[in-house]
Amino acid sequence: MKMKVMKVMKVWELLLILSCVSADNQHEDLGIVGCSESDGEDMYALDGEELYYADFTNKRAVYPQPDFIDPIRYGEGAFQNSQAALETCKQNLKVAQQAYKNIPRRLDPPSSPMIYLKDDVEFGVQNTLICHVTGFFPAPVEVSWTKNGEKVTEGTSINVPYPNTDGSYRQTSRLEFIPQQGDIYRCRVTHPALTEPLTRMWDVEVHQQQPGVGPAVFCGLGLTVGLLGVAAGTFFLIKGNECS
Repeated sequence: MKMKVMKVMKVWELLLILSCVSADNQHEDLGIVGCSESDGEDMYALDGEELYYADFTNKRAVYPQPDFIDPIRYGEGAFQNSQAALETCKQNLKVAQQAYKNIPRRLDPPSSPMIYLKDDVEFGVQNTLICHVTGFFPAPVEVSWTKNGEKVTEGTSINVPYPNTDGSYRQTSRLEFIPQQGDIYRCRVTHPALTEPLTRMWDVEVHQQQPGVGPAVFCGLGLTVGLLGVAAGTFFLIKGNECS
């Protein structure tokens, strides 16, 4: 195994990134411990998929992958280890703030969010609306949802910031909902580099699929062409008989 270690320091945040790549470059794992004066992150990923992260707000370990794939578990002490790593990060942050003063703060705004459904629209059935944001620095972004202009908090979630190869971050927020005709949903993204929030809209009526319309049109066209062909053949057959 070949080990690569990269350290990135900012004015208000210290981020440690540990990447391990196999000799044949088939797999890549990533561990992140990051902190600010008021927040922190501890996560582990393999091949771009989050396997574990610490929820410091609710004080618990989170395993984002579904149970049916038999995901990895790190035992009961996983969150306690994350807490210890967070305290170490904050101590290192204090040292870095004293050593590096008046460093210009880097601010990269996120690109326009992408909003889309996890599955095809089906009324009366729970679905997941996804709002994906990328290209921002520092992390995190804040994502909020509205339904017909009213703020929605139930059924919402957001993953921990995930680093891109260029040093920026990406995050994905999800909204569990039941599509109803005419409902309008909005994803609103805020970040220190933005002068105003970015908003994307998803309209149930606009995005409703019309199954069977395409095949019906093509069948109608095919039937029409077929009938014209039969009529033309009958005409020439009659003319041929008259000439003989």
